[in-house]
Amino acid sequence: MANYPELKGRVVVITGAGRRQGLGEAIARRLGSEGCKVVLSDIGKPAGEYLPEGAIGTSDEMEAIAAELRADGIDVATCVCNMLHEEQVEALAAFAVDTFGSLDIWVNNAGVGYLMKALVDTDAAEWDTVLGVNLRGVFLGIKHAGRNMIKQGGGRIINIGSQASKSAFAEAGAYTTSKHGVVGLTRVAAKELGTHGINVNAICPNHVTTGLGAWQNNRFANGDLDSYMSEMRARIPLGRPGLQSDTANACAFLCSDQSVYITGESMNVSGGEEYH
Repeated sequence: MANYPELKGRVVVITGAGRRQGLGEAIARRLGSEGCKVVLSDIGKPAGEYLPEGAIGTSDEMEAIAAELRADGIDVATCVCNMLHEEQVEALAAFAVDTFGSLDIWVNNAGVGYLMKALVDTDAAEWDTVLGVNLRGVFLGIKHAGRNMIKQGGGRIINIGSQASKSAFAEAGAYTTSKHGVVGLTRVAAKELGTHGINVNAICPNHVTTGLGAWQNNRFANGDLDSYMSEMRARIPLGRPGLQSDTANACAFLCSDQSVYITGESMNVSGGEEYH
């Protein structure tokens, strides 16, 4: 049963939504359950050394997710988009309008969280890839979603940040920098777009064991995954890492009319782990 019936028929674009068990898939399922028409988007195929197979959402995986959503009665379309290329982001926004007639919600979810090294060992090209997708891509999404929403008189933009938007993490310099930048960009966009009836907010989850999250677990566990996860649970007041559904539920709330007076915020969804 829908919690926010006003979302029925609204059109949502979700970037980085082509990987199973990812935040994008969970957000699509949640908003689709509210009756939203969903455009899934992802890069579709590897794009060089730093966007390799196994780390990106492929077209086949995205189409499989779309088929499952359709089987659940959700109206879904798919569109390949590399967030590093502005013309593709602009085309993604146009695709949503051409396919479903409007663009009401844009979720900037695409991100790179697997290029993690000490700063002194990070190549400039790795840095540029992370900042390019995680921050420049969010800017491009805001720009082209915003242009369409201004024309139609309003909308919602949700940027998926991270606990790393608020706190620093060693060996994640590019990622932490990019996610801190998302907070500042969210605030600027909220100021500029508010007069057009567009709310812009960010969601900052703590660790979630998505496909990427599982890779991060293994990367930082130093061979003792059980101890690593136990230590993680111990420092979270609610006693567990985040779930994909936690972020998806926060997203649904920020898209609903219940949040009409909330903009420029970066909401922690961290079980009490993050207070900044």
